[in-house]
Amino acid sequence: MSPQSFQIFTGNLPKQEKPMPILFVGHGSPMNGIEDNEFSLRWQQMAKEIPRPRAVLVVSAHWFTRGTHITAMDHPPTIHDFGGFPQALFDVQYPAPGDPQLALDTASLVRSTPVGLAHDWGLDHGAWAIVRHMYPHADIPVLQLSIDFTRNGRQHYDLAKELSDLRKKGVLIIGSGNMVHNLRLISWELIKGGGYDWAIAMNEKLKDLIMDGDHAALANFESLGKEAKLAIPTPEHYLPLLYILALQEKNETPLFFNDKAVAGSLTMTSVKIG
Repeated sequence: MSPQSFQIFTGNLPKQEKPMPILFVGHGSPMNGIEDNEFSLRWQQMAKEIPRPRAVLVVSAHWFTRGTHITAMDHPPTIHDFGGFPQALFDVQYPAPGDPQLALDTASLVRSTPVGLAHDWGLDHGAWAIVRHMYPHADIPVLQLSIDFTRNGRQHYDLAKELSDLRKKGVLIIGSGNMVHNLRLISWELIKGGGYDWAIAMNEKLKDLIMDGDHAALANFESLGKEAKLAIPTPEHYLPLLYILALQEKNETPLFFNDKAVAGSLTMTSVKIG
C-alpha cells in the first residue's frame, strides 16, 4: 500500500492542535460491561473529560492472533467471547459502525509487519464492555487491532509507535487488558476488592516504571522478577499497555485511575496519557 493511500484519510480528518489522549483500561470481568460500578462509572466520566474522538481503535487482550489484523467491515458484530455469565450479558449488542477506509489507512501506517484486513471478527468484550459505557449511543466508528502472539514485547512496542499519526487525527487509541491478570489464582473471597501481596507489589512496580518512563524495562516484562511471573503468566492482557506507552510523547505525564486490586490476582489499574 502506498503512502498516498493514507492521504485520503488525512484529508478527511485534519490535523488537530493537540494529539488525542490515549488510554490503557483495565477491563476486568465482562460484567463490568453491563454494571454501573466504580470502574464503569469512571469510564463514563473519562469520556466527558477528553475530546470527542472521530474514531476509536481498541487493542484488546481478547484478539490474540498469528499476525496482525484490523477489523475492516462497515458493521462489526458484537462478540460474546465468554461463558458462564447471565443471559443479560449475552443479550448486549453494541452496533457502532466500523470504518473500512480507516482500517486501510491504519494498515498502511504499519511498515514493520503486514496488517491483514479482517472481516471475520468484530468487537469483543475487551472493546465493547468499555466503549459502550463511554459512548452509549454507538455513534462513533470503532475498530480493533489484534495482538500477534509471535511477537515479543519490544516488537509490539515498536509496532505501536507506527500508529502515532492517528493521535494527531482525533483517533482515540485504547489498550484494553489488565496489568496484573492471573485467573488461575483468583480469590472469590476478594472478588469485590483486595489483592495478594505479590499482585499489589507488581502493580506498584509497574506504576513506578511507567512514571519513570522506563519503557525498555516494561517491554522486557519477563525480566521483572518473580512477581512478574505470577502477575503476567500469559502476555495477552499486559501487551495492550505497551501500545499506549509507545505513543506517549515528551512532556506527557501519565495519570492513573481505577487503581484497585480485585479478586486477589487482578488489578484494574488504568492509565491516561495526554
